[in-house]
Amino acid sequence: MKEFSKKWKSSKKVSKQRKYSYNAPLHLRNRFISSRLSKELSKKYGKRNMPSRKGDKVKIMRGQFKGKTGKVGRVDLKKTRIFIEGIEQNKIEGGKAPYPLHPSNIMITELNAEDKKRFKNMPKKEK
Repeated sequence: MKEFSKKWKSSKKVSKQRKYSYNAPLHLRNRFISSRLSKELSKKYGKRNMPSRKGDKVKIMRGQFKGKTGKVGRVDLKKTRIFIEGIEQNKIEGGKAPYPLHPSNIMITELNAEDKKRFKNMPKKEK
């Protein structure tokens, strides 16, 4: 199998897009977990989306948990999934398991501001 290429721009072929995302190294996969920002946040930071992080408050926009909100508990870069605290599915044996969500199906309503480097290169838009 060919090594991952950073020079790859884009392709119309879905198979090539899938291959690119599956073979991407972890330090580039952070871009794949970007979620849309709420109207207030996008106005404040002048961006439409940002990578999700543990501690962000999010709202689920699609699926069986649509409309529910919670904090991001875990981010899985390998499987490109986000786990939210309190969002669980029932297992057949009777237990509960965290429910994985794709980042495109959630909206960030509040950012975790503990890491100051996260906002370092972001211009603040003011009226």
